[in-house]
Amino acid sequence: MDIFRLLNLIGGLSLFLYGMSIMGNGLSKMAGGKLETILEKLTTKRIFAVLLGAGVTAVIQSSSATTVMIVGFVNSGIMKLAQATPVIMGANIGTTVTSWLLSLTGIEGSTIWLKLLKPSSFSPVLAAIGIVLIMGSKSESKNKDTGEILIGFAILMFGMETMSGSVSGLADNPSFTKLMTAFSNPVLGMAIGAILTAIIQSSSASVGILQALCATGAVHYSVALPIIMGQNIGTCVTSIISSIGASKNARRAAMIHLYFNLIGTTLFMVTFYSINSCINFAFLSKSANAAGIAVIHSLFNIVATIILFPFSNLLVKLAEVTIPDGKKKEELPTDIVSIDERFLETPAFAMELCRGKVREMAKLTQTAINLALEVLLTYDAKKAEEVIRLECVADKYEDILGTYLVKLSGKNISTADSQSMSIILHSISDFERISDHAMDIVKSAEEINTKGLSFTKHARGEIEVLARAVNDICNLTVESFCLDDDIKATHVEPLEEVIDTLSKKIKENHIKRLQKGKCTIEMGFILEDILTGLERVSDHCSNIAVEMITIFDNGYNTHEYFKNLSSEERANFNKEYDELLKRYPIGKQDDITRM
Repeated sequence: MDIFRLLNLIGGLSLFLYGMSIMGNGLSKMAGGKLETILEKLTTKRIFAVLLGAGVTAVIQSSSATTVMIVGFVNSGIMKLAQATPVIMGANIGTTVTSWLLSLTGIEGSTIWLKLLKPSSFSPVLAAIGIVLIMGSKSESKNKDTGEILIGFAILMFGMETMSGSVSGLADNPSFTKLMTAFSNPVLGMAIGAILTAIIQSSSASVGILQALCATGAVHYSVALPIIMGQNIGTCVTSIISSIGASKNARRAAMIHLYFNLIGTTLFMVTFYSINSCINFAFLSKSANAAGIAVIHSLFNIVATIILFPFSNLLVKLAEVTIPDGKKKEELPTDIVSIDERFLETPAFAMELCRGKVREMAKLTQTAINLALEVLLTYDAKKAEEVIRLECVADKYEDILGTYLVKLSGKNISTADSQSMSIILHSISDFERISDHAMDIVKSAEEINTKGLSFTKHARGEIEVLARAVNDICNLTVESFCLDDDIKATHVEPLEEVIDTLSKKIKENHIKRLQKGKCTIEMGFILEDILTGLERVSDHCSNIAVEMITIFDNGYNTHEYFKNLSSEERANFNKEYDELLKRYPIGKQDDITRM
């Protein structure tokens, strides 16, 4: 091989790996985290788990990515080890789809229909469609994701063709032929396949390289077969690396992946070569082709799954023996705030997890403020303690979600996910502040209870009305946030202004009661703290709602949003405000004026 053919080989390999990466990323973005969410939930029946693992891997084109996700699920306690095993088996089957796509390069024939099936014929068309979709999309969209998939596939196939063309002249090279003959040794062939796959961390890519080498005609099935077996072992390296530092069960999941391939390969090799010593399979001396390699790759993984599927529980026990519990049995993670960083490699699903976590945070703060208002009106020490506990958890949510989203922002995410990220990043601090104010309200309630103070009858009635309004605005905000309902969110701001008005009226009434000697200055300070806290809660609810509205409307100037309302929108806003005032009456309606 001269220097120019070597450069073509390197260039073809680079394009091949790059195309596979682009196509895989595009497929993952197109799935939008839905496949992974299904994978997380629908693993109760083992046979369905196998099919699910195969399906997800076939779509995202990487058994390594699927297995890394499984390790993350097990590490987070989302999935049990027994549930993970059949999914891992299915992932090994799903990864063979790529080899079938690559086998199209080996199609030969003079008829027009066979020529059209060759990637060199239709890849340029796919590339043209892909570039039109990408350039025609102003921002991230489904069309752009589709374009990336098509471009990735075209680059992948072009790289495959380039590799095949660069090595085609090696058929008459004695050194290359001698090297290939050496690999027919089963042990050496397996070692080469495992090492190559471990280096590039993709069995699909290493099988593709082997398929490209078939163009030389010097790769016989006696060489290809042990290399393919080794490739199945080498692909386990990715999951093993990802399990480092994880829980024992997560490390066990990675070991199950290794044991499945190791045991399956050993059984296959011992059985095959034992039979071969008696029968002497004739096809081993024939030159391998891309389709033949795809057949071997698929058959091995399907047969291995069929044989080992009934013994999946034994694989679990073997992994537990390899990684024992020790003196103290390790428990599953109980920290509901944690998000496994392994999911950062699948940004769409990582974003889906963040959405789920911030909804948990929203409901938690909703519970905190509801309990705080109950404590304010009727003191309860246990409820007060619960509010303080919830505030600590909310702090963890803000810290962990914020850090995780910063890391996720560096990944390639869709427009919809980018909008969600912006809303979440702005909202988590507001939710955390709501929990802070809930704790402040509880502290005021504790002070009233400790000092034996009490509200006057009229003051208590006013606080009850205001507490009901604050409770309603929190419920409305959390509901609209969890449902991603920007229409419902538009009803938050009128209620926030009503709460400001009610607070102002309560302060005016307190001054009147103070002047008449019906209330004390000390109680007035506590009341001021309570009113300030309740107003701040409604302000943060308004921030969350406005953030949702402006981002969904593709506008990012939150502070200017309400200034730019049309006359009709302002009229509807004022109408809703007036109706809400009647729902939360304090004193004479004539005395209430909007701020």
